[in-house]
Amino acid sequence: MQPALILVSEEHGDLLLDEFGRYARDYDLHVAGSCAEALAVTEEIRAAGGTVALYVAESVLPDASILEAFAKWREVVPTARRVIAAHFERFLVDAPGLRAGMAKGKYDAYLLMPRGQRDEEFHNAITDLLSDWGSTVADPEVVSVKIVSPVRDGLTLAIRDFLDRMGMPSGVYAPDSEVGERIRALLPDDAAYPLVYAMNRTPVAATSVRDVARAIFGAPTALDLETVVDVAVVGGGPAGLATAVYAASEGLSTVVLEAEAVGGQAGTSSMIRNYLGFPRGISGMRLAQRARNQALRFGTQFFTGLLVEDLRPGRDGEPHVVCTDGGEVRARSVVIASGVAYRKLRVEPVEELVGLGVYYGAAMTAAREMEDQDVYVVGGGNSAGQAAVHLARFARSVTILVRRPDLAETMSSYLLGEIEYNPRIQVRTCTTVVDGGGDGHLQWLGLLDVETGEQTRVPAYGLFLLLGADPNCDWLPDSVARDERGFVLTGRDVPRHRWTDELPPPNLATTVPGIFAAGDIRAGSMKRVAAASGEGASVVPLVHTWLGTL
Repeated sequence: MQPALILVSEEHGDLLLDEFGRYARDYDLHVAGSCAEALAVTEEIRAAGGTVALYVAESVLPDASILEAFAKWREVVPTARRVIAAHFERFLVDAPGLRAGMAKGKYDAYLLMPRGQRDEEFHNAITDLLSDWGSTVADPEVVSVKIVSPVRDGLTLAIRDFLDRMGMPSGVYAPDSEVGERIRALLPDDAAYPLVYAMNRTPVAATSVRDVARAIFGAPTALDLETVVDVAVVGGGPAGLATAVYAASEGLSTVVLEAEAVGGQAGTSSMIRNYLGFPRGISGMRLAQRARNQALRFGTQFFTGLLVEDLRPGRDGEPHVVCTDGGEVRARSVVIASGVAYRKLRVEPVEELVGLGVYYGAAMTAAREMEDQDVYVVGGGNSAGQAAVHLARFARSVTILVRRPDLAETMSSYLLGEIEYNPRIQVRTCTTVVDGGGDGHLQWLGLLDVETGEQTRVPAYGLFLLLGADPNCDWLPDSVARDERGFVLTGRDVPRHRWTDELPPPNLATTVPGIFAAGDIRAGSMKRVAAASGEGASVVPLVHTWLGTL
């Protein structure tokens, strides 16, 4: 059964149906004249085993305000996207009273109803929303990577999460299925599960996510060992991606090394609504993959699943050498953009269930497994807020746990508004996780009220930990100065005794000539996606200047 699009209008239903005719091949189109009629259509679809991908409604309905209607439909199908298509006679009149609701997540887009054929601006918004729905909710129709496993264990889920973040839809198949037997025949009989087969690649028996990343995307040994690249970027988050785009577009040979999925922590964000130029928001995965494709277009080489273990600074004009667990890269300049890792909870019974109901980061793939369950998110930053909003599309309840007395100090206003509006999300302040357990999967958590000392036990099927930042730079040599927390020092933050000729390094330069830092790894950085992207772009002129001295 095809997913449904429900078009709701008292007077212009035929116009909307005609306009949405281009989607009839892939979606079932339904027209309703009121909020109540749309609810009835929804219940019929659900009773037949179907689902609703998108509601498109006029700004005025006969039996409810449009925001009340969206709230009612959301209770029934929380995963559906919601759009107002205002008739041109109402578009300017209704906009002031409705746009604030979009900022609070009450709906996804406010559009002008098409007035003629080929209104591609309108349909660009619709296809963006349907694409977002398809990548986060629906099982993929087109599978790029096939995974064979008898169980949905932590490793299988981690592999799917990596593939989702890389924009590669995947499917899981039983060993005795037709697909499973075909892939098993390509590997030795004793190959351990999970087996992973990507299109036009040799299948692999994966023992880690990195095995899959290397099998699909290669290792630095694929480079000519005699080649010295202009720029080696360590880290594929927003800062590293921006560096790659601007460096490669200006003719510099550029290599990006990423230990996990391209996008870094930002790539796990379900929806970033305050990134410049995306009025309807964009998922971290899509932002990262668009940037990656842009960098590829200019000639950047990407290697994922590779852990950088050492950096040997060049001396007397020799290139720097970036050493990974899969090979070495020699580069005239290095940009450290390895970002940060989520701080560990360090509650042993909970740590033992990582991958089995407990996840560090948003774990977008795991969100689908939380349907009708009670879920907890630990963290007070924007990443935690975005994770909670996304999980609320699936889970019965989502509780944000934060040690502080409120979220206002650490979370953006637009997210606070979304959280306050969403009836499935509650915030529990002054609370930490001190215990947890379950039989092979998380089943309960022990919570501590830090003000009263009272400890309670609550049922929980999922725990998502977004606990703040620890730098990813233990691999750096001592010659690269860092602060007491381990973040890289640049520019005037470098201690005066390490300046050269009484002058500090340039703003994004480290204490080693030709080695730079950008994004969250840098001491004093803002820890925002846009700020990291800006630093990644800003470091390229400094690289040019350095290369001009060689």
